[in-house]
Amino acid sequence: MAGDVLDLTSANFESEASTGALLVDFYATWCAPCKTIAPIVEDLATNYRNQGLKVGKVDIDQAADLAVRFGILGVPTLVFFKGGKKVDQLVGPHSKPVIEKKIKSILT
Repeated sequence: MAGDVLDLTSANFESEASTGALLVDFYATWCAPCKTIAPIVEDLATNYRNQGLKVGKVDIDQAADLAVRFGILGVPTLVFFKGGKKVDQLVGPHSKPVIEKKIKSILT
């Protein structure tokens, strides 16, 4: 993964999601809309790293168990966690301001 974005897998998901705020981008390498929002996700990871937000990506083809566990039916899906619990999600490609609004709501 690029820069500040965590590569989340079945092996490390629990430890990364257990505390604080986490934004997870469920994506697939073959998904065009996923490629469209990838730079936005990377930018958000950099911009919010010092504000208590971790950002990670889950390749649904490599970690299908996580996709099933969180009910991912389409990609991209952005799932927001706080204290290890799923608190919100966005399905489909969204603009940076829409995603930031969700981020700010979980960081407060």
